[in-house]
Parts: sequence; C-alpha cells; structure tokens
Amino acid sequence: MITRQIQPLLKRRLRQFPAVALLGPRQVGKTTLARTCPAAAGALYLDLENRASSGVRNPLN
Repeated sequence: MITRQIQPLLKRRLRQFPAVALLGPRQVGKTTLARTCPAAAGALYLDLENRASSGVRNPLN
C-alpha cells in the first residue's frame, strides 16, 4: 500500500471538523485514502457522484 503524504493532514482534519471533503481529479486515490485512513474508521462515506449515497433526489426525474 502506498503511504499518502496527505494522510496525516486528513487525520488532523477529521479530529478538528465534523465533515471533511476530499476533492481532486479522477484516479488520484481519493476513495482509497478515505476508505483506508484509520482515523476515518466508522465515518460516513458519501460519494456525491452516486445518487444512492448522496441522498439527493432530482425532482425532474
């Protein structure tokens, strides 16, 4: 497993704030980082590109 340089910062932010967003281009490891970070264990993971996990419904559909 690749050790991400940003993982210590993510751990600090998870302790400081009730919500943390990981933003960036596709295929850079955001999902892997979120799912493997020990500080995020038990956290709610939302994929805003997935309508089922975002909880947002489009009234036009």
